[in-house]
Amino acid sequence: MSQLENLENQLEMFVENVRQIGIIVGEFQPQGQLGLNQKINQVVHGLQEIDKLKHHFQDLHVPLEVFNYIDAGKNPQIFTKDCMERALTKNEEVKGKIDSYRKFRAHLLVELSQVFPQEMARYRAIRGEERPAGNS
Repeated sequence: MSQLENLENQLEMFVENVRQIGIIVGEFQPQGQLGLNQKINQVVHGLQEIDKLKHHFQDLHVPLEVFNYIDAGKNPQIFTKDCMERALTKNEEVKGKIDSYRKFRAHLLVELSQVFPQEMARYRAIRGEERPAGNS
């Protein structure tokens, strides 16, 4: 079993024990004290086991937004999907802007060539362009 799987198992057991403590406390009866004490000891032991695993994950960085997903009751694995969708949307926006700037540049070069033909010929020679922009 990998260290990541071990950590996942420990965290799952920890969450389950905390959930069970919540049930025991919510419906507390004096005869349930022994069971509550056992669950509390299991939680403490689970935290100790998780603490022992922390050195395996020192270089692991979790974006804070993931915790917002967890706090909102969402599956943290959805975070990656949402990030990819936002990145794709932003990529499309940026590609649109780049295309607009390219069209503007081509149009500007055509207009400048008509108004300043000699200067634009020198500009194209300096840039190494053989033909006027916009005729691509």
